[in-house]
Parts: sequence; C-alpha cells; structure tokens
Amino acid sequence: MKVLVDVFQACDDDTIPAADIVRNWIVRAARAAGNPSDVDVSVRIVNAEESRALNHEYRGKDKPTNVLSFPAGRIEGLPDEVPVQLGDIVVCASVVRDEASEQGKAVADHWAHMLVHGTLHLMGYDHQTDVEAAEMEALETSILINSGLKDPYLASGQNC
Repeated sequence: MKVLVDVFQACDDDTIPAADIVRNWIVRAARAAGNPSDVDVSVRIVNAEESRALNHEYRGKDKPTNVLSFPAGRIEGLPDEVPVQLGDIVVCASVVRDEASEQGKAVADHWAHMLVHGTLHLMGYDHQTDVEAAEMEALETSILINSGLKDPYLASGQNC
C-alpha cells in the first residue's frame, strides 16, 4: 500500500510539526486501518478563523475545532492503479496547541492523535454511537501506543 500525503500549511504556529512528521502519522493510520489500495490524502493546517468558517459551514458549529475530515473516495472510471482519493484533513494549529495545554499533553503527541483521528475518519471510522466510538478509539490508541505514545484518552480523560 502506497500512501501519498500532501501537506499545506496555511498559517504560522511554532507548534506545527514538520511535513514529514505529518505524513508519517497519516501513513501509520492508513496502514493500521488495513486498506490495501494506494491512497492519496491532503492535509491543510489552518488558523482558528478558517477552522471556524469550515466548522460552521459543514457542521453548523460556529467555533473552531481541532480536526475536520472531508472524505472523498474512488472516482468511477479511473484505472485501478490510480490511488484512491481518501479526502482532506483540516487541522487547526491553535486549537490543537491549546487543547494539548489544557489536557496536560505534549503538543506533538496531540498533533499525532489529531492526525490519526482525522485519517481514520477518512477511512470510514466514526464515533456517532458508543460502539463506533469504542472501535475507533481502540484503533487510535493502538496506533499511538505502538508508536511509543500514551493512550490519548487516558491522558486527557476525554473522548472524541
């Protein structure tokens, strides 16, 4: 499985991880979710204003949020060897930074969690029901712990 990741940084914040680190977390999550196809993901790192506007337009919530996922999927008629367009992940740098501080987490660890979380959404995972949330959180936790990080839900006491 080949995972192509484009990273676009649309804001400045000294806590934003390097593009290769962002790519690494996306690749880990996509591979752990078990999709055998080659995939393509875009990540856009934004400020609170852009996050708020997107969250308002697509979720009806007039506030910035940590991560938004916009699934795409296979485009009919393309050859099988063309990577599946998983979609876009939008991460708000200032929200991730502030949440990490509020939750007593390392900022880099919270970035990892948000990137894994967003990728799993693109791969069809969700947390609308307790069963879905338990499955998604278990996979997130496995990916992060197997990469040497702490369980993000035990560390924060919060769910998705």
